[in-house]
Amino acid sequence: VNDTSTCRRHLAYLHVPAYRTWCKKNNFTSMLPKDVKDRKNAAAIANAEQGSLDNHLHEINSTERVLPYSDKLFREAAIEWLASTNQPIQAVDHPSFKKMINIASRATMGVIVPNRKTTRCEILTMFKQQMTKLRERLNVCFVHWLNISVC
Repeated sequence: VNDTSTCRRHLAYLHVPAYRTWCKKNNFTSMLPKDVKDRKNAAAIANAEQGSLDNHLHEINSTERVLPYSDKLFREAAIEWLASTNQPIQAVDHPSFKKMINIASRATMGVIVPNRKTTRCEILTMFKQQMTKLRERLNVCFVHWLNISVC
């Protein structure tokens, strides 16, 4: 065959299913006039519609930006905490405060400070645990006392 257009017309008329199967198998784009026209129409329709960013957008976590540590920034935060909560200046020397700061300093992704409700529940739970331990200890001491021994 000297003319490729004649061959293409022959394929389009007599061998369309076999040609399309061969195209899919060999990852070849069909050059039949109808297939070319369909691809052009599909491209024109796709270009005519306005694009959307919905698939490309994602929500960023609403966590606060963690500021890099500096002694000056820590001092300012500690002083602001003391003043705004009416804490005595000695509060920064308290061992519990130092323990809390040492624990928080090991955090790598910031610290989540519990809210009022969570803190209240934790305090009540710790109180109940301490009362249970105290009750157990007093019961043991009371039993020893009945046996005339000293706690």
